[in-house]
Amino acid sequence: MNQYEVVIIGGGQAGIPLAFALAAAGKRVALIERKHLGGSCVNFGCTPTKTAIASARVAHLARRAADFGVRVPTVEIDFPRVIDRARAMVASFRQGLDRGFTGQNPEWIRGHARIAGREGERFRISVGSETILADHVVLDTGTRSAIPTIEGIADIESIHAGNWLNYDRLPQRLIVVGGGVIALEMAQFYRRMGSEVVVVEANGQIAGSEDHDVAEALQKFLEREGIEFHIRTKIERVMKRGTDVVVKIAEKELRGTHLFIAAGRKPNSDDLGLDTIGVKTNRGIVEVDERLATNVARVWAAGDLRGGPMFTHTAWDDHRVLVSQIAGDHERTTRRIVPYAIFTDPEVGRVGLTEREARESGKTIKVARYEMRRNAKAMEIAEPDGFIKIIADAATGQIVGAAVVSAEAAELVHIFIDAMNARAPYTVIREAIFIHPTLAEAVQSAAMMLDTA
Repeated sequence: MNQYEVVIIGGGQAGIPLAFALAAAGKRVALIERKHLGGSCVNFGCTPTKTAIASARVAHLARRAADFGVRVPTVEIDFPRVIDRARAMVASFRQGLDRGFTGQNPEWIRGHARIAGREGERFRISVGSETILADHVVLDTGTRSAIPTIEGIADIESIHAGNWLNYDRLPQRLIVVGGGVIALEMAQFYRRMGSEVVVVEANGQIAGSEDHDVAEALQKFLEREGIEFHIRTKIERVMKRGTDVVVKIAEKELRGTHLFIAAGRKPNSDDLGLDTIGVKTNRGIVEVDERLATNVARVWAAGDLRGGPMFTHTAWDDHRVLVSQIAGDHERTTRRIVPYAIFTDPEVGRVGLTEREARESGKTIKVARYEMRRNAKAMEIAEPDGFIKIIADAATGQIVGAAVVSAEAAELVHIFIDAMNARAPYTVIREAIFIHPTLAEAVQSAAMMLDTA
């Protein structure tokens, strides 16, 4: 029976770098993954969606070519080619990850892993017909698309984050269930490809974790492209009528050719055998402390499975926490600043507290908002949409949060991320020299406005 110091179940964005880092630290490591390495990011998330969104961006710019004095007589979408390009990017990334596991440590064991109790101080893990033993177990099995409990929805063939790459025929009219990050990014993608798109959101705004001004601006920009929104709208029933999908809302029916479900994520913890060793979960989410430790000693969880912000970059940083805890100085924890982006166009880049959260916390704050249409580069490249908002502690001048709604917002927000990690006051940005003309100058302009906020 093979024995390992660390067994990692799941080859996602935490598990893979963790396997190599622990092996480099002298640990004997096995990583168990039943299908493809890379987790949701590589296989159906970040990698293919951003590839497809890039195609949609080209189509959008081609339609706007006349604004730049360029004639593009027709814009034709080859949707199967767009999907093929995204699939090819996934295949390329997978091959790169596969090539990394060429030695005996870390070892990639292909199969479905299930914890099967203990053998002395070690954990028994079954993989098919084999059983292995581990001193430490790290869970990194991620999440999958959740199907909401709406009458009839389970009987309808639906597109979701996990299977959209299987569909290379463009939906004629797409109904999107949900108004979060995945819903908004994919709604704009399909709209720019040529689909009619309707978004149905049960809550009071899209992008529910954002301040209302951010959500309102984003909705306005998407509506301008022809996306239809139904906010504060509960879906009562979903049914098939001929070849169409019918969504019943209040006194109205929405009719479409396809349904895209983006109404949350469900943890992949239901067939891990966690009950055999008593690992605590909450609605499937594995409970961990700030060291990523579960309630069972030497069992850890990383990535989306453990809840919290579900981003590739947080999963990747989880591996650094676990290296510290399992083979390091035990100092690194999840006490950290977590930024994120919504890759619509314009993008949303976010870090720290929203204005609403800052006010509710009781902090005395200063808030500045700078409109991108006042930035020279934004005007020159015909991308004047959006704004930058900074929230700073009035007493210390330290930035406690920022929202960027603009072209390249996911890049621009990093200026705030650096300042926040350095615990630097906003005056550091104010006093710097920024290159002209750049979109980044708008960050400095927003910082300057804090002086009089």
